[in-house]
Amino acid sequence: MKKYIVLTVLFVLPLVAYLFFSSGINSFGKLPVLNEDLSVLKTFETEEITFDNKITILTFFGNDFNIKKVHAFNMKEKIYDRYHEFDDFQVVTVTGLDSEENIETFKNEINSTSDASEWLFLKLEDEKIQDLFNSLDSDLKLDDKLSSNYAFIIDKKMNLRGRSDDEDEGTKYAYDLSNIKEVSDKMNDDVKIILAEYRFALKKNNAQRQKN
Repeated sequence: MKKYIVLTVLFVLPLVAYLFFSSGINSFGKLPVLNEDLSVLKTFETEEITFDNKITILTFFGNDFNIKKVHAFNMKEKIYDRYHEFDDFQVVTVTGLDSEENIETFKNEINSTSDASEWLFLKLEDEKIQDLFNSLDSDLKLDDKLSSNYAFIIDKKMNLRGRSDDEDEGTKYAYDLSNIKEVSDKMNDDVKIILAEYRFALKKNNAQRQKN
């Protein structure tokens, strides 16, 4: 009897655990789509920045660069440093037109401990900053300097992702970068989910190709 118990523990339980977690990713590991097809984002693309087929963390420094970058370092440490090497992952920060010096300083600060190559900056006129923010159709607003503490997750099909049943907010469109606990817990969890979602889809596609 003991022999069968040992065999069950060694062989059956790991198999059950594997099936449980693999099915969990497939069935429960998708971050809700809050707003579909934000194709208007394509009108803001540049030679360096594209939103199509990219997992984008979108932030708004506006005309308040030095204040918002302090909060952004919470995301740099908890999110960017962990995930910036994943394929098709990027951070895009929207700033005012006169931000070049601040951008270079910020990049140098990132490069001192990490690699700033996947943190991109989109410089826009004030009106276009507001237009871009409005296109996300969230329940949030920019402040009087056209900046925000919040970061948005945009998927490869240019859909806004977030939480549809957050325990604190109900529908959660974005993540407060000034709140280190929210960044390290909720935002980190949700970024992991969307990356796992695409990794699972890639493995599934590769498996299908091998069968064919």
